[in-house]
Amino acid sequence: MSKTNNFIFTGLKIVAWIIFVGLCIEAGGLIVNFIFSLYNPEFVQNLYQKLDLSELYERSKWAFFSMYSFVLIISILKAVLFYVVIILVTKIDLQKPFNSFVSGQISKISYYTLAIGLLSFLARQSAKNLQHRDYSIDILNQFWADSQAFILMAAVIYVIATIFSKGVEIQNENDLTV
Repeated sequence: MSKTNNFIFTGLKIVAWIIFVGLCIEAGGLIVNFIFSLYNPEFVQNLYQKLDLSELYERSKWAFFSMYSFVLIISILKAVLFYVVIILVTKIDLQKPFNSFVSGQISKISYYTLAIGLLSFLARQSAKNLQHRDYSIDILNQFWADSQAFILMAAVIYVIATIFSKGVEIQNENDLTV
């Protein structure tokens, strides 16, 4: 592998780590916000992203817990997705990339991406339903605005995973015949 490709791949590893750390901080901040919103709601405006849903909590605890559950699950799944990406980029052998480990990791990435996309879409539809009932939850739209992009990305990654899986089969057959 050339020095340029090695340099670019190292840069991608660093970017993946930075994104992972950022997503972990976001998920941790949202978990802290959730706990504080239950026990000390007047302090929430000073916390991460000022995610104050106390009005929603007072109107309907079911709506509050369902919307916050969507937010927490989506943010945690994004962090887990990038953890799987980090495992992939640190353990991949670029001299022989077609192996069962890489194929499995790419499949996991497609499944997590699809889960994020579907949950985001479901959350967005639930939020629209609540808005029709005069709930003010515009502050939450940032968490599921990209649901269609995740679903499309999952489809593309699944195709890549299928190609890698077929590549592993072909490589194993070639190794057996030699």
